[in-house]
This record gives sequence, structure tokens and C-alpha cells, in this order.
Amino acid sequence: MAKPAEPVVVDEAAEVAPAGKSKKKLFVILGALGILLGGGGAAAWYFTQGSESHKEAEVEPVVVPVFLPLETFTVNLQDGEQYLQTDITLQVADQAQVDAIKLHMPRVRSRLLTLLSSKHAEELATAADKKKLAQEIQAQINLPFGAKGKPQQVDDVLFTTFVIQ
Repeated sequence: MAKPAEPVVVDEAAEVAPAGKSKKKLFVILGALGILLGGGGAAAWYFTQGSESHKEAEVEPVVVPVFLPLETFTVNLQDGEQYLQTDITLQVADQAQVDAIKLHMPRVRSRLLTLLSSKHAEELATAADKKKLAQEIQAQINLPFGAKGKPQQVDDVLFTTFVIQ
């Protein structure tokens, strides 16, 4: 039969104290290393995601404006002694809008001549007055050309000349 093992006496006080301190140091070092690695990885992910979305924003196609210059308008103003001569350019959404407006140009000119000839010189004196007139012109052109037609899409009205005499 086997001989019973002799009990091993270990000085627990001598081994536990140094091992406890080294284990604590090891846990602190490993914990700090884990936090640094985890934080560094999270920061790297955040910055690479931010730069990719920034690159996507820069890649958006540039929308080229489409302009349609109209023939010169010359109208008598309501004062009776003064007239307005102006050149107008429309900024529209796309070439389809240009084609639709050109197709209905007599209607466009009629609407604008009626609007412009209804004004007094004092109503067109300041920059704010001209801006208001541009909005009124835009509203007139955006009206549908037919009874069941859809409205045009004029984005801006630009005066290239504006003379009151």
C-alpha cells in the first residue's frame, strides 16, 4: 500500500503578503492597459467614422444653376410720366423648367407686363421694394400655365438692368 503523504507546512504569512501585492499591481497594470487599449480602439473607430462621413459630404454633386434670361421689359408706370425698363433673368430648377417657360413665353410676358405696369415709381425705389417685386414676379411665373397644369419651379428672379425714367 501507498504510504500516506506527509503534510507540507507552508508559512502562509511569508507567501501571501508578497503575492497579494504583486497580484494587486498586476491587476492595476492589466486594468489600466485594458482601459487604454479599449479607449484607443474606440477613439480610432470614432475618428475613422467621422472622416468617412466627412468625405461622403464632400463628394455630393455640385448643382449647376440653370438661368433663363428674358427679353427686355419696357412699361409705363402708374404715374403716367415715368416708365420702367428692366432685364430679368430667372433661375430655374432644371432644363425641363426652361423648356416649359419658353413654350409659354407669351403668357409669361403678359403676366409680367401686367404686374410691372401696375406699379408706381415710389414702389420700386428701394432695394427692399425690388426684392418684393422679384418675389411677386416669381409668384406670377410659378402659377400653372393651364387649368390642370402643375406650377413651374422658379428658384430666383434676378434683375440685370433696372431703369426708371
